[in-house]
Amino acid sequence: MSDLAIRNWFIIPTIVFLIVFNIFPLLYSLGYSFTDYRASMNDPVKFVGLQNYRELLEDEYIWANFTLTAKYVIMSVVGQVVVGFGAALLLNRAIPAKGLLTTLLMLPMMMCMAVVGLFWQLLYNPSWGIVNYVFFTEGKVWLSDPDMALLAIAITDIWMWSPFVMLLSLAGLSAIPPSLYEAAAIDRASRWFVFRRITLPLVSPLLLIAIIFRTMEAFKTFDIAFVMASMDETELVAIRLYKMAFQEWQTGRSCALAYIVLLAVLAITNVYVKYLNRLKAR
Repeated sequence: MSDLAIRNWFIIPTIVFLIVFNIFPLLYSLGYSFTDYRASMNDPVKFVGLQNYRELLEDEYIWANFTLTAKYVIMSVVGQVVVGFGAALLLNRAIPAKGLLTTLLMLPMMMCMAVVGLFWQLLYNPSWGIVNYVFFTEGKVWLSDPDMALLAIAITDIWMWSPFVMLLSLAGLSAIPPSLYEAAAIDRASRWFVFRRITLPLVSPLLLIAIIFRTMEAFKTFDIAFVMASMDETELVAIRLYKMAFQEWQTGRSCALAYIVLLAVLAITNVYVKYLNRLKAR
Protein backbone atom coordinates (compact mmCIF):
# COMPACT_ATOMS: atom_id res chain seq x y z
CA MET A 1 0.00 0.00 0.00
CA SER A 2 1.40 3.39 -0.99
CA ASP A 3 1.99 6.30 1.40
CA LEU A 4 -0.79 8.23 -0.33
CA ALA A 5 -3.30 5.44 0.28
CA ILE A 6 -2.27 5.18 3.96
CA ARG A 7 -2.68 8.92 4.35
CA ASN A 8 -6.13 8.81 2.78
CA TRP A 9 -7.21 5.96 5.09
CA PHE A 10 -6.41 8.20 8.05
CA ILE A 11 -7.68 11.52 6.71
CA ILE A 12 -10.91 10.60 4.89
CA PRO A 13 -12.69 9.00 7.93
CA THR A 14 -11.78 12.06 9.99
CA ILE A 15 -13.19 14.43 7.38
CA VAL A 16 -16.39 12.36 7.10
CA PHE A 17 -16.74 12.36 10.90
CA LEU A 18 -16.36 16.16 11.04
CA ILE A 19 -18.88 16.68 8.26
CA VAL A 20 -21.49 14.39 9.81
CA PHE A 21 -21.17 15.48 13.43
CA ASN A 22 -20.04 19.12 13.09
CA ILE A 23 -20.72 20.76 9.75
CA PHE A 24 -24.10 19.12 9.01
CA PRO A 25 -25.69 20.07 12.40
CA LEU A 26 -24.22 23.56 11.99
CA LEU A 27 -25.90 24.07 8.61
CA TYR A 28 -29.08 22.32 9.75
CA SER A 29 -29.48 24.64 12.74
CA LEU A 30 -28.67 27.63 10.52
CA GLY A 31 -31.66 26.75 8.37
CA TYR A 32 -33.91 26.49 11.42
CA SER A 33 -32.79 29.92 12.62
CA PHE A 34 -34.78 31.47 9.76
CA THR A 35 -38.01 29.67 10.72
CA ASP A 36 -40.58 29.63 13.52
CA TYR A 37 -39.95 25.92 14.15
CA ARG A 38 -40.81 24.47 17.57
CA ALA A 39 -39.58 20.97 18.41
CA SER A 40 -42.51 20.41 20.76
CA MET A 41 -45.14 20.89 18.06
CA ASN A 42 -45.99 19.20 14.77
CA ASP A 43 -47.04 22.40 13.00
CA PRO A 44 -45.61 23.05 9.53
CA VAL A 45 -42.34 24.97 9.56
CA LYS A 46 -42.79 28.56 8.40
CA PHE A 47 -39.95 30.60 6.93
CA VAL A 48 -39.70 33.98 8.73
CA GLY A 49 -36.43 35.28 7.30
CA LEU A 50 -34.42 37.51 9.65
CA GLN A 51 -37.32 38.02 12.05
CA ASN A 52 -35.76 35.88 14.81
CA TYR A 53 -32.47 37.77 14.59
CA ARG A 54 -34.21 41.14 14.54
CA GLU A 55 -36.39 40.36 17.54
CA LEU A 56 -33.43 39.01 19.53
CA LEU A 57 -31.27 42.06 18.81
CA GLU A 58 -34.15 44.32 19.87
CA ASP A 59 -34.81 42.35 23.07
CA GLU A 60 -33.47 44.25 26.09
CA TYR A 61 -33.51 41.06 28.17
CA ILE A 62 -31.14 39.36 25.71
CA TRP A 63 -28.82 42.38 25.82
CA ALA A 64 -28.86 42.14 29.61
CA ASN A 65 -27.75 38.49 29.28
CA PHE A 66 -24.90 39.52 27.00
CA THR A 67 -23.87 42.33 29.36
CA LEU A 68 -23.86 39.93 32.30
CA THR A 69 -21.85 37.42 30.27
CA ALA A 70 -19.31 40.12 29.34
CA LYS A 71 -18.84 40.97 33.04
CA TYR A 72 -18.37 37.31 33.85
CA VAL A 73 -15.84 36.83 31.03
CA ILE A 74 -13.78 39.81 32.19
CA MET A 75 -13.74 38.68 35.83
CA SER A 76 -12.99 35.07 34.96
CA VAL A 77 -10.32 35.58 32.31
CA VAL A 78 -8.48 38.36 34.16
CA GLY A 79 -8.46 36.25 37.32
CA GLN A 80 -7.19 33.20 35.46
CA VAL A 81 -4.38 35.19 33.82
CA VAL A 82 -3.26 36.75 37.11
CA VAL A 83 -3.39 33.50 39.10
CA GLY A 84 -2.12 31.25 36.30
CA PHE A 85 0.76 33.50 35.23
CA GLY A 86 1.70 34.17 38.85
CA ALA A 87 1.81 30.43 39.58
CA ALA A 88 3.97 29.89 36.47
CA LEU A 89 6.46 32.52 37.65
CA LEU A 90 6.70 30.77 41.03
CA LEU A 91 7.20 27.34 39.42
CA ASN A 92 9.77 28.56 36.89
CA ARG A 93 12.67 27.88 39.22
CA ALA A 94 14.42 24.97 40.88
CA ILE A 95 12.15 23.83 43.71
CA PRO A 96 11.76 20.43 45.42
CA ALA A 97 9.15 18.09 43.88
CA LYS A 98 8.41 20.59 41.10
CA GLY A 99 6.92 17.93 38.81
CA LEU A 100 4.60 16.58 41.49
CA LEU A 101 3.50 20.09 42.51
CA THR A 102 2.75 21.03 38.89
CA THR A 103 0.70 17.86 38.42
CA LEU A 104 -1.32 18.53 41.58
CA LEU A 105 -2.04 22.09 40.47
CA MET A 106 -3.36 20.79 37.14
CA LEU A 107 -5.92 18.46 38.74
CA PRO A 108 -8.82 20.98 38.90
CA MET A 109 -9.04 21.40 35.11
CA MET A 110 -9.29 17.63 34.67
CA MET A 111 -12.52 17.45 36.68
CA CYS A 112 -16.07 17.51 35.33
CA MET A 113 -17.48 21.06 35.36
CA ALA A 114 -20.82 19.98 36.87
CA VAL A 115 -19.00 18.16 39.69
CA VAL A 116 -16.85 21.25 40.30
CA GLY A 117 -20.02 23.35 40.50
CA LEU A 118 -21.59 21.03 43.07
CA PHE A 119 -18.32 20.87 45.04
CA TRP A 120 -18.02 24.66 45.26
CA GLN A 121 -21.71 24.96 46.05
CA LEU A 122 -20.92 23.07 49.25
CA LEU A 123 -17.87 25.27 49.92
CA TYR A 124 -20.05 28.40 49.63
CA ASN A 125 -22.70 26.98 51.97
CA PRO A 126 -23.22 29.52 54.80
CA SER A 127 -23.66 26.77 57.41
CA TRP A 128 -20.70 24.44 56.86
CA GLY A 129 -18.77 25.82 53.86
CA ILE A 130 -15.19 26.99 54.43
CA VAL A 131 -15.28 29.99 52.06
CA ASN A 132 -16.82 32.27 54.69
CA TYR A 133 -14.12 31.29 57.16
CA VAL A 134 -11.35 31.97 54.65
CA PHE A 135 -12.68 35.42 53.69
CA PHE A 136 -13.96 36.26 57.21
CA THR A 137 -17.53 36.68 55.95
CA GLU A 138 -19.27 34.36 58.38
CA GLY A 139 -22.95 33.82 57.59
CA LYS A 140 -22.79 35.37 54.12
CA VAL A 141 -24.95 33.60 51.53
CA TRP A 142 -22.82 33.98 48.41
CA LEU A 143 -24.92 32.12 45.87
CA SER A 144 -28.22 33.74 46.90
CA ASP A 145 -26.83 37.27 46.98
CA PRO A 146 -27.56 39.00 43.63
CA ASP A 147 -24.46 41.17 44.05
CA MET A 148 -22.05 38.33 44.85
CA ALA A 149 -23.36 35.25 43.01
CA LEU A 150 -21.67 36.06 39.69
CA LEU A 151 -18.37 36.75 41.44
CA ALA A 152 -18.69 33.43 43.32
CA ILE A 153 -19.14 31.56 40.03
CA ALA A 154 -16.20 33.43 38.50
CA ILE A 155 -13.97 32.45 41.45
CA THR A 156 -14.92 28.82 40.86
CA ASP A 157 -14.02 29.12 37.17
CA ILE A 158 -10.72 30.79 38.08
CA TRP A 159 -9.88 27.92 40.45
CA MET A 160 -10.66 25.36 37.78
CA TRP A 161 -8.95 26.88 34.72
CA SER A 162 -6.01 28.89 36.09
CA PRO A 163 -3.84 25.73 35.70
CA PHE A 164 -4.45 25.89 31.93
CA VAL A 165 -3.01 29.42 31.79
CA MET A 166 -0.22 28.32 34.14
CA LEU A 167 0.72 25.43 31.86
CA LEU A 168 1.03 27.57 28.73
CA SER A 169 2.82 30.34 30.62
CA LEU A 170 5.25 27.84 32.11
CA ALA A 171 6.04 26.54 28.62
CA GLY A 172 6.78 30.08 27.47
CA LEU A 173 8.93 30.86 30.50
CA SER A 174 10.93 27.65 30.05
CA ALA A 175 11.72 28.62 26.45
CA ILE A 176 13.34 31.97 27.35
CA PRO A 177 17.16 31.71 26.89
CA PRO A 178 18.99 32.04 30.24
CA SER A 179 21.59 34.19 28.50
CA LEU A 180 19.12 37.08 28.39
CA TYR A 181 18.73 37.05 32.17
CA GLU A 182 22.51 36.73 32.58
CA ALA A 183 23.05 39.77 30.37
CA ALA A 184 20.44 41.72 32.34
CA ALA A 185 22.15 40.74 35.62
CA ILE A 186 25.51 41.96 34.30
CA ASP A 187 23.90 45.29 33.38
CA ARG A 188 22.34 45.43 36.88
CA ALA A 189 18.81 45.69 35.52
CA SER A 190 16.04 45.78 38.11
CA ARG A 191 13.57 42.89 38.45
CA TRP A 192 10.76 45.06 37.14
CA PHE A 193 12.82 46.02 34.08
CA VAL A 194 13.66 42.34 33.41
CA PHE A 195 10.02 41.35 33.75
CA ARG A 196 8.77 44.19 31.53
CA ARG A 197 11.45 43.98 28.84
CA ILE A 198 12.35 40.28 28.73
CA THR A 199 9.88 37.98 30.48
CA LEU A 200 6.53 39.47 29.49
CA PRO A 201 7.30 40.19 25.79
CA LEU A 202 8.65 36.66 25.20
CA VAL A 203 5.81 34.93 27.04
CA SER A 204 3.02 37.15 25.67
CA PRO A 205 2.33 35.07 22.49
CA LEU A 206 1.59 31.91 24.49
CA LEU A 207 -0.19 33.92 27.16
CA LEU A 208 -2.42 35.47 24.50
CA ILE A 209 -3.22 32.02 23.10
CA ALA A 210 -4.35 31.00 26.59
CA ILE A 211 -6.48 34.15 26.81
CA ILE A 212 -8.09 33.37 23.43
CA PHE A 213 -9.09 29.86 24.48
CA ARG A 214 -10.30 30.90 27.92
CA THR A 215 -12.31 33.83 26.55
CA MET A 216 -14.07 31.52 24.10
CA GLU A 217 -14.87 29.00 26.82
CA ALA A 218 -15.90 31.60 29.41
CA PHE A 219 -18.31 33.16 26.93
CA LYS A 220 -20.00 29.76 26.54
CA THR A 221 -20.04 28.91 30.27
CA PHE A 222 -23.13 26.93 31.21
CA ASP A 223 -22.43 24.00 33.54
CA ILE A 224 -20.95 25.81 36.53
CA ALA A 225 -23.38 28.73 36.50
CA PHE A 226 -26.41 26.50 35.97
CA VAL A 227 -25.46 24.14 38.80
CA MET A 228 -24.32 26.71 41.35
CA ALA A 229 -27.00 29.42 41.15
CA SER A 230 -30.30 29.89 39.32
CA MET A 231 -31.37 33.53 39.35
CA ASP A 232 -31.66 36.37 36.86
CA GLU A 233 -28.40 37.88 38.14
CA THR A 234 -26.49 34.76 37.03
CA GLU A 235 -28.38 33.97 33.82
CA LEU A 236 -25.54 33.98 31.31
CA VAL A 237 -26.35 33.93 27.61
CA ALA A 238 -25.69 30.15 27.44
CA ILE A 239 -28.27 29.55 30.18
CA ARG A 240 -30.76 31.79 28.39
CA LEU A 241 -30.13 29.79 25.22
CA TYR A 242 -30.79 26.53 27.08
CA LYS A 243 -34.06 27.81 28.55
CA MET A 244 -35.22 29.13 25.20
CA ALA A 245 -34.47 25.85 23.43
CA PHE A 246 -35.45 23.19 25.99
CA GLN A 247 -37.92 24.87 28.36
CA GLU A 248 -39.77 27.31 26.11
CA TRP A 249 -39.25 25.15 22.99
CA GLN A 250 -38.53 28.13 20.75
CA THR A 251 -36.27 26.05 18.52
CA GLY A 252 -35.96 28.44 15.58
CA ARG A 253 -35.35 31.45 17.79
CA SER A 254 -32.84 29.60 19.96
CA CYS A 255 -30.91 28.59 16.83
CA ALA A 256 -30.76 32.27 15.87
CA LEU A 257 -29.47 33.16 19.35
CA ALA A 258 -26.84 30.42 19.07
CA TYR A 259 -25.56 31.97 15.85
CA ILE A 260 -25.50 35.43 17.39
CA VAL A 261 -23.34 34.01 20.19
CA LEU A 262 -21.14 32.29 17.60
CA LEU A 263 -20.62 35.54 15.69
CA ALA A 264 -19.82 37.40 18.91
CA VAL A 265 -17.21 34.81 19.90
CA LEU A 266 -15.70 34.87 16.40
CA ALA A 267 -15.48 38.67 16.47
CA ILE A 268 -13.72 38.69 19.85
CA THR A 269 -11.37 35.89 18.77
CA ASN A 270 -10.55 37.73 15.55
CA VAL A 271 -9.39 40.76 17.56
CA TYR A 272 -7.14 38.54 19.68
CA VAL A 273 -5.71 36.77 16.62
CA LYS A 274 -4.87 40.06 14.90
CA TYR A 275 -3.05 41.25 18.03
CA LEU A 276 -1.26 37.90 18.27
CA ASN A 277 -0.05 38.26 14.67
CA ARG A 278 1.30 41.69 15.53
CA LEU A 279 3.24 40.23 18.44
CA LYS A 280 4.71 37.53 16.22
CA ALA A 281 5.70 40.12 13.61
CA ARG A 282 7.83 42.09 16.10
